[in-house]
Amino acid sequence: MDTINELAADERTARIILAVASEPGDAVTGRMIRTVGASETIARVLADEVPPRPDGDTWQRRLAPRIDLAQTRRVLAETERPGMRVLIPGDAEWPAGVDALGDGAPVALWAKGDTGLLSRPVWDRLTVTGARASTAYGEHATTELVQSAVADSRVVFSGGAYGIDGAAHRAALASNGSTVAVLAGGLDRLYPAGHTDLLTRVGKDGLLLSELPPGSAPTKWRFLQRGRLLAALSGTVLIAEAGYRSGSLHTAARAIELGRSVGAVPGPLTSAASAGCHRLLRDGLGSIITGYDDVRELLHEVRDGAHRAVRERAGLEA
Repeated sequence: MDTINELAADERTARIILAVASEPGDAVTGRMIRTVGASETIARVLADEVPPRPDGDTWQRRLAPRIDLAQTRRVLAETERPGMRVLIPGDAEWPAGVDALGDGAPVALWAKGDTGLLSRPVWDRLTVTGARASTAYGEHATTELVQSAVADSRVVFSGGAYGIDGAAHRAALASNGSTVAVLAGGLDRLYPAGHTDLLTRVGKDGLLLSELPPGSAPTKWRFLQRGRLLAALSGTVLIAEAGYRSGSLHTAARAIELGRSVGAVPGPLTSAASAGCHRLLRDGLGSIITGYDDVRELLHEVRDGAHRAVRERAGLEA
């Protein structure tokens, strides 16, 4: 029977093992992988001596108990199911946008569906998210904007949740467009349960994506970390409707940190469901969205900025 170290000799398998043992956004593990590679990272986790770094002891004691051979075999078996894929850096479909997360980037990504959607440039990808307790106004605005984005050949990303997320996925599918649902748990545990049929269709006609291995349940921390992925995967984050303390504002904040543009749809002044959007606009953190032309302009700014950066690196622009 293979040992963990023998299984970890393969870089892809080593990353799967580390994804099982660590939590999303684990920058210490990410830094170790960047420095010595995934296989050697596992060797250092399981070594008798403490890794030579200030936080090495804490990191080792945190991860070592979570590396289990039986659990690793179960995840590897689930990953081999038809339609399921594991993507790692270096794969053609690995989305370059997530590299902006640095050491906090995903160790691996589980995918089910059309992974070619991840190869599109970030300015062709639009994240649409917002309130779970959405209003008819918010869902109508979402549907109109997503339909226009699909007609403009954009890929629509969202989190598969109730409310605005669900409206975004449904509008993209109804328009025969491309949509990606980024989940906060394993792809074998579709959440929320009330969206099982919707997410199943997204996996068939679009793409389901998660940095959590099969069998993983969503948690509050994983939902927050899912937000950073939604921000990194697209060129623009559109908040269609959000309460004053909505979790979607965390996604917007991460987008701003990554240099992505954020758009916010204004709502009635009396609507608590639009208070988060108004907060973004008041604080100058988001651009006002009055129609799809405003969204297109934000995406074009991302495209032009990327092209300008390439020219500058090539010495073609002062």
